[in-house]
Amino acid sequence: MSEAKIDIKIGQIQFSGEGEQEWVAKQLDKIIAQAEKLIQLAAPENPQDDGDEHDRRMGKDSTIAKKTLPVFLGEKEATKNQVKKFLATAVWLEAKGQHRLQTRDVVAALKASNQTRLANPSDALNKNVTKGFCEKEGTKFFVTDDGKKSL
Repeated sequence: MSEAKIDIKIGQIQFSGEGEQEWVAKQLDKIIAQAEKLIQLAAPENPQDDGDEHDRRMGKDSTIAKKTLPVFLGEKEATKNQVKKFLATAVWLEAKGQHRLQTRDVVAALKASNQTRLANPSDALNKNVTKGFCEKEGTKFFVTDDGKKSL
């Protein structure tokens, strides 16, 4: 029989196998049958995780992440004030697991959710930084604890 090779990664769990095609196919079937359980056991890697303390503390927030962006903005009364709208959108993105953001991430999220655009997103970020609600880190930024509390 011919040799076969398989390499599967589910979250942080990785399986590699090499051998007879029939054996490899059986292993694949076993992994697929257990895939849902494996996903729950091993959280997916976060490619944006740079090991920062803020990232470890903040994590994902499922109560926010379950809401649509329009609903979340409405609850936070952040539909009219540009600075608050920017901050609330950034908090919503962080709740979904994005820990280091760029201004374009906020703009894209608003557009994807059919929300009115921000007149000057960079200015909104700078005003949030001035208030201590966001911190810049190179070309990216994150929302501070004070920023989250302010909403």
